[in-house]
Formats: sequence, C-alpha cells, structure tokens
Amino acid sequence: MGTIHKTGCVLCAQNCGLEVEVENNRIVKVKPDKSNVRSEGYFCRKGLNIAYHQHNADRLQYPLKKVGDKFERISWDQAIDEIAARLKSITGQYGPRSFAYMGGGGQGCHFEAAFGVRLMRGIGSQYQYSALAQEFSGAFWVCGRTHGRQTLHDQPDVNNTDLLLVFGWNGMQSHQIPQAPRQLQRLSKDKEKMLIVVDPRVSETAKLADIHLPIRPGTDALLLKAMISIILKEGWENKSYLENFTSGFDQVKSLFQDYDERAAVAACKLDFDQVKEVTRLYATRKSSLRYDLGIFMGRHSGLNSYLIVILQAICGRLCVEGGNVINGHMVPIGSHTDERNPKTWRTVATNSFPVCGSFPPNVMPEEIISDHPERLRAVLVTGSNPLRSYADTTAYEQAFKRLDLLVTAEIAMTETAALSHYVLPSRSGYESWDGTFFPMTYPGIFFQMRRPIVEPEGEPLELGEIHLRIADKMGLVPPIPDILYKAAEESHAAFAQALMEYAMTEPKALKSMPFILGKTLGKVLGSVHLAALWGMLAVSPKSFHEDAARAGFKPGATLGEEIFGQIMDHPEGIWVGKVDPEKNMAELKTEDGKINLFIPELQDELKNVDAQKEEAALVMPREFPLILMAGRHMSMNANTLMRDPAWNEGKRVCTLAMHPADAESLKLKDGQQVRVTTEAGSEEIELEITDTAKQGHVVIPHGFGMVYNGKKYGANVNRLTKNTHRDQFGTPIHRYVPCRVEAL
Repeated sequence: MGTIHKTGCVLCAQNCGLEVEVENNRIVKVKPDKSNVRSEGYFCRKGLNIAYHQHNADRLQYPLKKVGDKFERISWDQAIDEIAARLKSITGQYGPRSFAYMGGGGQGCHFEAAFGVRLMRGIGSQYQYSALAQEFSGAFWVCGRTHGRQTLHDQPDVNNTDLLLVFGWNGMQSHQIPQAPRQLQRLSKDKEKMLIVVDPRVSETAKLADIHLPIRPGTDALLLKAMISIILKEGWENKSYLENFTSGFDQVKSLFQDYDERAAVAACKLDFDQVKEVTRLYATRKSSLRYDLGIFMGRHSGLNSYLIVILQAICGRLCVEGGNVINGHMVPIGSHTDERNPKTWRTVATNSFPVCGSFPPNVMPEEIISDHPERLRAVLVTGSNPLRSYADTTAYEQAFKRLDLLVTAEIAMTETAALSHYVLPSRSGYESWDGTFFPMTYPGIFFQMRRPIVEPEGEPLELGEIHLRIADKMGLVPPIPDILYKAAEESHAAFAQALMEYAMTEPKALKSMPFILGKTLGKVLGSVHLAALWGMLAVSPKSFHEDAARAGFKPGATLGEEIFGQIMDHPEGIWVGKVDPEKNMAELKTEDGKINLFIPELQDELKNVDAQKEEAALVMPREFPLILMAGRHMSMNANTLMRDPAWNEGKRVCTLAMHPADAESLKLKDGQQVRVTTEAGSEEIELEITDTAKQGHVVIPHGFGMVYNGKKYGANVNRLTKNTHRDQFGTPIHRYVPCRVEAL
C-alpha cells in the first residue's frame, strides 16, 4: 500500500481533483477526489491516466547541449552560463526585439509565467507567445472593446440557466466548464430546461440536445446576424436592458434591419422556422450561451464573438443570473494589452499585436525568417511544443533552424526540444508546487496549490527556478541584502516588513519581485513557485479582498497570510473568494460602465456578411473539395501532454472521420489508410466512416503525430494547417481548411 495524496489533474483546464496513490515513487492508482469543492468527485479518463504523463521514456533528467547533431549532458552551471551569455550577446547586438518567450503555464502549471514574463521584460522584450493567442485572441479582443478589459471573459451561469445555447462546443468531450458532462446531462434530462446545439457534426453533446442545428461549416456569422435581425423584427429585444446597460447599439442597429435572414439561414443549410423558434426561445427565456473552438477557430472568428455579445446584450443576458456572467479570479489570465496604446509592440514582419499580453504563435515563423534587422533570433520555449501544438509544423521546422538560439525547458524530449540548442529538464506538475488561475467557477473563486507528490529523478528544476537562474546570471536581479535572507528564515511577518523596507530603497525591486521572492523566501520554502504565491496574496488588490471577505475571510493586513495558510492546509483546494452576484455588471471596465456594442474596426466585415457574398466565398477550390476540421476534442487526446501512447492502447484514436456519402463517392472503405492533402502538406491516416460527420466535412483530432521510442503515432494535423491561413488577430482558421482525401 502506497501513500495517498490529494492533487489535481494537469491535462485540461478544469484541473479536476484527484486522489493519487504513490508507491516506490510511482503513481500506481488514481481516483477522483470527492473533497475537491470544484470537481466534487468528477473526473474523466485523462485524469485517470496521469501516470502516463508523469512516467514515460521521454522524460528529461539532465541539461543537454546540442553538439553537432547529438546532445551531450552538461551541468546546470554550464547550461545557465552559456545560455545567459548567448542571450546577452544576441540582444546586445540586435536589440530586445530579437528575443521571444514562448510559454505561460499551459493547462496545469501557471506559476512559471510570473518568472518567464519577468525575464522577458527584464531583457526589454514584450514578445510572449502562447496558446492563449492560438485560440482566443478574437474573442478576448472583443471583450476588451465591449467589456472594457481583455481579461473580462463571460461564461454561462449553468447552475441557474433554463436554456443553454451552444455554438461549436462539444462539452461532453472537451469540458471547458467544471463537470461539463454532468451539467449537460442534467440540462438534457430536466424537462423544464433546454439544451440547443449548433454544430456541423452530430457530436456527443449534440446527441443530448433538445434541438440540434447542423449548420453548414463556416456560416456561423450568417446565422448569428440572422438571429439578431429576427429578434429586432419580432420585437423580442429587451428594450429596458439595452437602454440601461448598453451603449452604441444605435450605431449598429441599421446593419440588422432590412436584412434577408431567410436567405442567410438558407445559406447555412438550416430550416428557417426551426432557427426562428430557437431564436425566440433564447430571447424570451432565462438563457445562456457557450461557444468554443468551432467559433474561435472558424471563419469570421472575431466578428462571431462580436455578434454573440450583441445577441446576448439585446436579449438582456449578460451579467445577470442564469445568463452569461463575468467570473471572479484570483489572478487574471494575461494582461490588458490594447493595440491602440503606442507602448504596445507590434511584430516587425507581420505587424501583429498581442491580446491579453500574448502574440499569436502563427506569425512566429515569419518573424524568424524575416530579413528585418530586428527579426527574432532567440526563443525560449517552456512547457509547450510548437512543432505539434501550433499551425504549420513545416514552417516552424524551417524557421527554428534559422534561430541563433533555441532553448527548450520541458519535462520530456519533445519534437521542439529535439531541434533546440539547449534542453533544460523541468519538474512535472506532480514534482513541484504549482497551480492554475482559470476563472471557471461562479460565484465562488476556487484555487488549489498542488504540492510535490513524486520525487524528481535526475536534476530537473521548477520552471520558475530555471527562469530565475537565467535572469540572475544575466544581471537582471538587483543585489539582495543579507537581512532579507535572514528575515525569510525568521517569519513571514518579519520577511514582509524587511521586504517592504527593501523595496522602498531599491528602485529595481518591484520589477524583479518574483526573482527576489524566489531567491529569499523560495529558499526557505523549498520552492520559488510557493514564494510567488505568498507574494501574490500579500499584494492582492482591494477587489480581491472584498471577494475574499464574502468567502468568509477576515479583511485586513493579514488577509494574504490567512489565505496562504488555508491553501497550505488544504491540498484539495478551497474557495478563496466569492463575487457579488447582485453586482456582476459592476465588473465591467468600460468608460461609461456599460456594455459597448459599437466596435468601429468590425463594421465593414459585419456589413458585408450576407448570403450572396458568403455563398461566393464558400465555393471550394477544385483541388480541395472537402472542408477539414483540423482538431477535435475527445477523451483520447490531451494536446501533446501525453507522449506515451499506451494510455490509449486498444482504442481507435487517430482517424479521419468522414460521412458515408463522401466515402462512397470516393470509393473508400472504413479502416483503410488514406492521404489527406491541403495547401500546407499531406498526412496519412486511418479512415473512419461515420454518420456523425457532416457530408463534405472531415475531421482529424489534434495531439497526435508525436514520435515516441522512435515511432510516430497517429497523424500530425498541424502538417495540414498553413500558418498564414489565419484571421486578422492571428488565430488559425483550423475549423475551415480546404482539403482532399484519396486512397493511398
């Protein structure tokens, strides 16, 4: 019998609570943690299989340096010395724009971002690239305009809603809200409630729906504009809500009047009467809305997000009970980076801008290959694998070979690590103190600090520690007096006092605070991440103090210390705060405190969305007659976090899903190998014929094509996605990739 630990899953953003048995330093058994107040005993088969993430043949143990075409083991001192020296040389010669940080913590380990971003800024760069800008840029940019901050994201108040309208979200497989399958099944079984799904596929969620609208791929903007037009024509809009809580609608209202919604719905290949009924139900009931990658990564991505805000607002469904609400947070995901601010950088080759502080990964290859004197020359990749996670693997391979310095800090020898000049072993989410800040719960704010439950093998470090060592060697950390080290050993109160006095006399202290905390308090706590948590709580803003008080904590100077202690005492996680559900509208940060429904930058695109123009744009090229949905959430993929394919042994995991009519016309049979070709390249994959697919539309899951023990498993869908096939925010249009399929 081993030791039982309470922890959390790191394989998706829900981070469900787990009870893990560890024996002989190996995870031997996993079950759900019923004491976790967020997941309440729910988990999926990904959490069940975290041992395959923790223990696999690709795990890194020691720093490595590329010598010729092979890696050689080196010491940490040598690795840090050489990396710091090369970074100083490159940025000294070419300027800070030559450096980019590609990281941010991914699905389970966010604390490294505090250190990685600080290292980047210490060097003088603003170039952070992350998965956030691979999916959410358009939606979060719209939030910046309509809600006042790019970090204010609304979610459906599922517990109190009577109707959930879903666009391009398969929550039965992809989650994205806590206990999503439980919630969807509850709605489906309750005769007083409704679940409506808009999705080309007969997804697992669509199978539960009261109404399924099998929309034509790429026509979401037409449907949304038609729904808004119908509401205005029928007088179903919430006039008092529009008057009291929104601004700017009069400037866009005319674009929905005299609109041919019948032609628009026909172009969507949907029944008009059914669409009108769905629209009436949403407009007149206590409804909420959830959308996902089908919108985020589809045609008119940003415009669709804008139309959804308009739809919600005219029906009075934003910031109200049972509608869509702005969740609270302990720390916001990203930062508000308005591109209209002259201090916000744009990239030199593609003129791209960041959203929530993150630049789109799809432009990075062009930024490296560019002839611009300030092109990217050095990239630090942490906890991500762009060669499998981001669009256009081929473009990334070509670009990374041109870098003067590529450093990967990671738990495993990924495809990206294999191309790097230096590979640095990091501790996993089960070998280090770490946690996430996803704002998924309402009205409570949940936080869990996972603790080490497995001893690391070899010499891996916390990712934050790796960033700290590089920064320290580059001279980015100011001198720290001995009194601060001594105070850290004495008590948290003594340390807080000494730190405040130090910060008042050292002008560089505030900008280097994560590093200072890591070197001092982190030494005592045995973790730089844990020191960062203490620091975050010590300086939390007034708004968080108010949320914490509603959760039962005593306001005052010692609030941060009290919450820190409670987090340490409860490995299963706790409610650290609670937003006021009666004042959700107060979360808005617009100048007038209202939802701004006029976005000048999107007016031309909005105006031009009509049936005739869209029909012309949707004509497929002769060489690519089918539409590929590049990426599919399912219980058998976990991005690139699961390298050992044994966790899916015996399952049919990486296939091309195709409608029977398409297979018949192409004379293809279920189970045979086929070649899929796009503008970007070709991949071979097993064919799966299924009536859950839509005719003319094929699907490949993401997270495969990885090489494990010298063998490639499944197809790498990002060989088929062109990095230039993206929208104005840099988001790849993965849900609409022209392709052809043929027998080998």
